[in-house]
Amino acid sequence: MEKGKVIILGSGPNRIGQGIEFDYACVHCVWALREEGYKAIMVNCNPETVSTDYDTSDKLFFEPIVLEHVLNIIEAEEPIGVVVQFGGQTPLKLAVPLQNYGVNILGTSPESIDIAEDRERFRELVIKLRLKQPESGIARSKEEAVIIAERIGYPILVRPSYVLGGRAMRLVHDTGELLEYVEEAVYVSEDKPLLIDRFIEDAIELDVDAVADGEDVLVGAIMEHIEEVGVHSGDSATCIPPYTLKDEIMENIKEQTRKLAIALGVKGLMNVQFAVKNDEIYIIEVNPRASRTVPFVSKSIGYPLAKIASKIIVGRKLKEIVPKIFELKEKHPSSDFLPKDFNRFSIKEVVFPWNRFPEVDPLLGPEMKSTGEVMGVDEDFGLAFWKAQAGAGSILPESGNIFISVADKDKPFIVEPAKNLQKLGFKIYATKGTYKFLKEHGIQAELVSKLSEERPNIVDRIRNGEIHIIINTPSGRRERSDAYFIRRAAVEHKIPYFTTIRGAKAAVEAIKSFKEKGISVKALQDS
Repeated sequence: MEKGKVIILGSGPNRIGQGIEFDYACVHCVWALREEGYKAIMVNCNPETVSTDYDTSDKLFFEPIVLEHVLNIIEAEEPIGVVVQFGGQTPLKLAVPLQNYGVNILGTSPESIDIAEDRERFRELVIKLRLKQPESGIARSKEEAVIIAERIGYPILVRPSYVLGGRAMRLVHDTGELLEYVEEAVYVSEDKPLLIDRFIEDAIELDVDAVADGEDVLVGAIMEHIEEVGVHSGDSATCIPPYTLKDEIMENIKEQTRKLAIALGVKGLMNVQFAVKNDEIYIIEVNPRASRTVPFVSKSIGYPLAKIASKIIVGRKLKEIVPKIFELKEKHPSSDFLPKDFNRFSIKEVVFPWNRFPEVDPLLGPEMKSTGEVMGVDEDFGLAFWKAQAGAGSILPESGNIFISVADKDKPFIVEPAKNLQKLGFKIYATKGTYKFLKEHGIQAELVSKLSEERPNIVDRIRNGEIHIIINTPSGRRERSDAYFIRRAAVEHKIPYFTTIRGAKAAVEAIKSFKEKGISVKALQDS
């Protein structure tokens, strides 16, 4: 017997900053609702998606995800409710306006969504729960932005409110840079405020995907970012389970996730981003919706989180959907979807469109630039990372020449990976500052000229095929610097390059594991 109609709002046009992963979640929602006896009506407007295939849903409306069109469809179909949490930020913005028109929003309430989205309301919740958050402020004028930035202290992360994929977000180091950003990049006003957050340097960033039914909360997975805080979560390689965190930190993160889900009354999916520095845990943000990482997590843990969340939305409870997880939790309280004895690493690596944009600096930052992702799985962290790199089209070399040039703040941390690379048989090339530092620490290197010095310079050597891997961390914002041309040359000649120390360390470990063990392959279902 059919229980009624449910409308699912899709993610709209796919573009950089709006991943296809949301379409995966929408399709799983449709499948789950049909299994539960509901008529699933899909609203989306991209012909390149599975959600708009003719046989995915019971009925498809190929319309823009805007209030007027959605209200017209609701009026025509008279559904029992609308699902907004699987299409990313685009449909989530419609939750409160739709409720104001009397529409029933299924799952997490629009009130809870608004608390998570509104910086001031969310800060009040964090204080009430006695959790930590980086200092932040909301500026509604250029003058207010300067006052807040000086109170918080540089460096800061700045972005316009309600943006998609971190668009126009920037890491700012001083007042001059802030004024330049406000004057050139964004318009700040009462209606369009600027969000300012203290940037926690040298911190580890984490993503957590969880599913809740208003009473119980299960953590899908904790993902450790391989790049440092400051790289958009959609652009960072991530690892399940975390590979450097202590067990007590992970337990604390799970507990904070549960507190937030219960306080917000989450029914369905929730994503939380954390930063960890010196064993202190900071909440960056909470999204009471499906995240880009839901497909990756689901494949890693073997449970379809979006389908589970969809069944919760229409009234089912976690204990009846996944009873085995709760049986396991009684024996091992720290178990969630991932059991205590989980013995493999899943690494998500992202794919970038740099070769299609010849003028763009291929440098990772707060603004999302990736257009896809791949996954590597292995019992060895290094081999999982090697597979992920290969899947993204970057084959790490077993030997050859490596070029290293790092910012002054990164020099102490490059010693260990450089020594390991030397042991693996790589010959190291470096520009003057890094060359001198490496020599002082007993690491053999060959001096190579900068772009502005005599030829052959480093870019010449890259173009001549003499360099096989590059580690180059940025030293600051300088347009068309040497580093820019090095990174562009690496892209053009398909040379693996790493712009963070953590990424470089993971690459070294991957090369070492590959040389020692080689690659083994088996079906995901057999792992």
